[in-house]
Amino acid sequence: MEYCVFVEPHEGTTWSELAAFARATERLGFHGFFRSDHYLPPDGLVRRSPAVTDAWTTLAGLALVTERVRLGTLVTPVTFRLPGPLAVQVANVDAMSGGRVELGLGAGWNAREHEAYGIPFPERRFGMLEEQLDILRGLWSIGPDETFSFEGKHYRLDAVPGVQRPVGDVPIIMGGGGSRRTPELAARHAREFNGAFAPDDVLAARFARVRAACERVGRDPSTLRLSIALTTTVGATDAEAVRRADEVGQSEQDRLSQGIWGAPARVADRVAGLAALGADRIYFQLLDVRDLEQLDVLAEAVLA
Repeated sequence: MEYCVFVEPHEGTTWSELAAFARATERLGFHGFFRSDHYLPPDGLVRRSPAVTDAWTTLAGLALVTERVRLGTLVTPVTFRLPGPLAVQVANVDAMSGGRVELGLGAGWNAREHEAYGIPFPERRFGMLEEQLDILRGLWSIGPDETFSFEGKHYRLDAVPGVQRPVGDVPIIMGGGGSRRTPELAARHAREFNGAFAPDDVLAARFARVRAACERVGRDPSTLRLSIALTTTVGATDAEAVRRADEVGQSEQDRLSQGIWGAPARVADRVAGLAALGADRIYFQLLDVRDLEQLDVLAEAVLA
């Protein structure tokens, strides 16, 4: 089992806060530090620091101030960046980190932030996702003396030189609740499938669908890592964890049905239950990057 920290800087986070949290994540022994790729919260209201950060810009900085921890996005929308420049950006950050980068990629969903920043938000985006996956894998697989061209419905590339290869093999992470196309796309392209935020019975069904999709495309299901991301609020006591949940606006229903919460013993039991569902990696979504004390308690619960 791998344990990763997952933060939401679009809620209002400065660079210095983000860097301090990432360094603490590494110091405590977590496997990865991942961030969302958004410019605004779903309702468009930034409630904390008004700082807006770009995912791949800040990951480049984090690559230089950390040494071991894996770095990546959950997830980069295909609407934000063209696939050719994205391939270069990710490869650059991978080189800066010494091969520690992972790319979560999705179709995008927050129409409000697209409208706010003038980013086109077409109604049909799944075809864009399919083509971006083909392009990224194509660009990252050619040699330095080769070129890559692509002709699709959404993108056209003409003889791109093979000079943007990552240091290593960048794992692609896909996820979501789609019943057919998402599992099959993950089975064909992804290193990891993330069940995202859902109750346990829904997560189990999503894992079953993506395993079945692997079998349909002739892939060994055991080669696809399965992961879960859940909002996490922990404390030395259950009461302290509930206080933290209230402070970040997590409802009691969400906390109880699809969250990780409580004192260390309760958290350890919850993690064991998620492993029993088939999860190979857990993303602990921590909504307050100023709360380094909570990170210490979480490390005690799952890493001790």
